[in-house]
Amino acid sequence: MVSLTEIRTHNATLKSLSSGLVAIFVGGTSGIGLSTAREFVRNTNSPHVYLVGRNQAEATRIIGELREINPTSQLDFIKSDVSLLKNVDEACRQIKEKEQKVNLLFMTVGYVTFQGRDETEEGLDRKFAVHYYARIRFLQNLSPLLTAGANSPDPTLTLSRAVSVLDPKIGRAGRPNFSDLSLKDNFTLRNCATHASAMNNFALEHFAQTYPGTSFVHAYPSIVGTGAMRGLGTAWTAAWKVGGMLLKPFMVDLGESGERHLFAATAPRYAPRARAERVEDVAKGGDDVKGSGSYQLNWDGETLPDSKTAATLRAEDAEKRIWTHTEEVFKKVCEESGKY
Repeated sequence: MVSLTEIRTHNATLKSLSSGLVAIFVGGTSGIGLSTAREFVRNTNSPHVYLVGRNQAEATRIIGELREINPTSQLDFIKSDVSLLKNVDEACRQIKEKEQKVNLLFMTVGYVTFQGRDETEEGLDRKFAVHYYARIRFLQNLSPLLTAGANSPDPTLTLSRAVSVLDPKIGRAGRPNFSDLSLKDNFTLRNCATHASAMNNFALEHFAQTYPGTSFVHAYPSIVGTGAMRGLGTAWTAAWKVGGMLLKPFMVDLGESGERHLFAATAPRYAPRARAERVEDVAKGGDDVKGSGSYQLNWDGETLPDSKTAATLRAEDAEKRIWTHTEEVFKKVCEESGKY
């Protein structure tokens, strides 16, 4: 476990960096995304932070709060329902109009449901879309700006990292259905969790190879009281209150989660592949290679070793097969404005 003392010591060092880090928080108006955005604003000099979410009123309140934490911060809200890839493209267009570089892309956007497949107008399940396709589309669109961040002439501003907070563990234990990766015909919540997890894992490995100046993290947050169950109605909210009391000894405090995720988003040990040799304590990637540039983290900041299932999938060209499918979806939906 990476201790909170070590985490807080590292996070405090971010104040020694030059001003002007640019961070995008997709899902940044609630839960872990907001908690991490708070810590980022608190610990950096004159950052420019974009919050991408759906609730304008809540975003206005949050921006006021963050401005009180750091009056030198520049804060923008992009209202967007990112379950639709066309909206992801529009959000990225707005960012690219204003920015020459991005230092951090932090993605926590989620969709809590216990129902079956909920297909969007683009032909994708809504939950699966926000847990995988939207996140990877943000990455694809913004990777050139992340590369520009890595190449900053100021050596203190070369942070270039993308973090997807979901769960790398499920996809390390289960096999995706390669004949139906989008789960058009085989959707269950369990299958959706397995596919989103495994596809995040392998897509981030693909990006680490393609963009060696940027590091990529898939992080498991553990059980965190984020308030995500509120939208499910009175019965589920009441059930969660009871369950939450029983789980409290095993839960991670939301404030601590923000501190830990800021560490995951900025610590040198999770270095880009191109810079890994310069870092003495560089972590092992999801493929057990030190400094691979793609890291799968447990809630406590420790990297997860490669699993037997994941190693087998890797040998079966899972990365290539998943990426080929992802490009097919993006071509159909984003380039042809079609339905997958």
